[in-house]
Amino acid sequence: MNTIKSGKLFTASCLALLVTSLSFGIRAGMMNQLGIDFQLNATQLGTITATAFWGFPLAIVVGGFIVDMIGMKRLLVMAFLFHLTGIVLTIFAQGYWSLFFSTLLIGIANGTVEAACNPLVAALYPEEKTTRLNYFHLWFPGGIVIGTLLVTLFVNLGIGWQFQVATMLIPTVIYGYLFLKLDFPVTERVASGYSNADMYKAVFSPLFLFMFVCMFMTAITELFTGQWISLLLKNVTDNAILLLTITTGIMVVGRAFAKPIVKKLAPQGVLLFSAVFAALGLYLLSTLSGTSVFFAALIFGIGVCYFWPTMIGFVAENIPKSGALGINLLGGAGMFAVSVYTIFMGNFYDGLIVRHLPEGADLQEYRSAAEGSVEATTFAAAMDLAGPEVLQVTLVLPVVLTFAFLGLVWYMRSVKRSQQNIGV
Repeated sequence: MNTIKSGKLFTASCLALLVTSLSFGIRAGMMNQLGIDFQLNATQLGTITATAFWGFPLAIVVGGFIVDMIGMKRLLVMAFLFHLTGIVLTIFAQGYWSLFFSTLLIGIANGTVEAACNPLVAALYPEEKTTRLNYFHLWFPGGIVIGTLLVTLFVNLGIGWQFQVATMLIPTVIYGYLFLKLDFPVTERVASGYSNADMYKAVFSPLFLFMFVCMFMTAITELFTGQWISLLLKNVTDNAILLLTITTGIMVVGRAFAKPIVKKLAPQGVLLFSAVFAALGLYLLSTLSGTSVFFAALIFGIGVCYFWPTMIGFVAENIPKSGALGINLLGGAGMFAVSVYTIFMGNFYDGLIVRHLPEGADLQEYRSAAEGSVEATTFAAAMDLAGPEVLQVTLVLPVVLTFAFLGLVWYMRSVKRSQQNIGV
């Protein structure tokens, strides 16, 4: 008797990913307030943000190595406990280090969710992996939309960031309960009978290594920009947080209608399309101002919409012997790259601001200046100039990806032709 309830497992997986994305959306919306409450500079805020990305690759890579042995259910129970602990610790944070460690725990929980849920979705829907992974991953931008809207609402009502973080407890408890009571299938690699030797050979194949490197750039383009957009462009528009809402809203809609697009273009075609639009969107975000910035956010959202799930879907479909390890190594590579890039850009951003301040100016003095003072006005002007410069540096990545995925489309066509010739 088949006791695997695919629909309920998929729903619980979506709720787990919702918690992951809420942590991104709510944190992105409260970054400025954390800086004010705890007197944190951009470098410290960047390090706290990056901490979530450190925990993520650690958990997803470790999970990739052990998920076949201990099963997806045990991993997801661990994710629930990490989420619960990290959220509670964040609510009662007292400064930099408590925020650092609580964010690290949430990052580990987020990585553990992906380590188990990506192979779970692939195992539940083997005939439409890329499409179902897009459906699953629409809850990442979906949660960011919900999180940023909650932040906006709570700020307008005068409700503190601690209560914003506490809203994550609701879906956390629900997904923990569901996973505890449901039966799980084995991973697809185990079900297919591929050996460990087959798996390790697959993750060292040239095609996998190419996708591994590309994942650095797709993840940074999507996630770094998403996390920092409200901070980088807050002086370019009065509603910078809504830029993130627009971008992620487009991602939700796009992923919901992924099936015909994936069928028409194939995963590699979707990735090429994404790189072109992401490059155009970043260019527009770094050059436009006022209400036209929202159009730029729309273009950028279209660009990054399919990056993450389609990268994973491509590997699951075209390098199936890599199994859960391949999927999770890819996700870990992306998050690790974002963590390193975020720290680097936090320092770079501070340096740009200093460059646009009067010579010899003290950054912290200008940052904490009273609103309406000459120093505060000068600091705002410096941020106005520095934010778009950070985006212009990041723009290099989707430009490189455009050429890389053009090559991937050509390569996959040649593979298909060779297979057809062999078939004849």
